[in-house]
Amino acid sequence: MCRWRNSYDRVASFLTDTQRPMSPWYLYLIRTADNRLYTGITTDPERRLRQHQQGKGARALRGKGELAMVFTTLIGDRSAALRAEYRIKQLPKRQKEQLVAGSATLAELVSGLMPSSGCALTDG
Repeated sequence: MCRWRNSYDRVASFLTDTQRPMSPWYLYLIRTADNRLYTGITTDPERRLRQHQQGKGARALRGKGELAMVFTTLIGDRSAALRAEYRIKQLPKRQKEQLVAGSATLAELVSGLMPSSGCALTDG
């Protein structure tokens, strides 16, 4: 017997990938109380920060004290967001801090990452 979690699952299961509604994906950085930077992706940065603050997000942030969203940027689709997340996680903290401070752009730090299909990066 098949049980559906919600009506979206029921409808989405019958749609092909090209028919599914596209939600914009964001890359974000959260600073912990001990000054660490956590990188993640989401379709709703505000909701995701609340989840992390409530201990319902990534284990890496549980029990880390006060959390602050210090950087968000619209990436585009999920695939591009996953690639950007991976690339940012590979950077040294110094470069992540440049991104947060605005002294470097995401495009500069992950050059060659985004497809040239007109997907613009927006730092913000």
